[in-house]
Amino acid sequence: MNENESLTVTLTLDNDEELECSVLTIFETDGQQYIALLPLNDKGENEDGQIYLYRLIDNGEDEEPGLENILDDEEFERVSDAFNEWMDEQDFGEIDLDDME
Repeated sequence: MNENESLTVTLTLDNDEELECSVLTIFETDGQQYIALLPLNDKGENEDGQIYLYRLIDNGEDEEPGLENILDDEEFERVSDAFNEWMDEQDFGEIDLDDME
């Protein structure tokens, strides 16, 4: 993978539809790892700016990590706050969107 290529994961939704997502970041809060995903359409673009947050489960070196829904409102609030802090720390002001393919 080159530095301009983003890491993606494929989610299988409840209706068995598959949804390709770009990994924005993996972050830790309260001793637990979480992942922020940006859903992509067939053209590899995000249409609505919606971001999905999941609990990341380490299944060991021999298996792919797992994702769990965050069902507890308090946990989701903490994770959302941590993600928003990460977003605030990023310097998106220097990105030239015209240079992106």
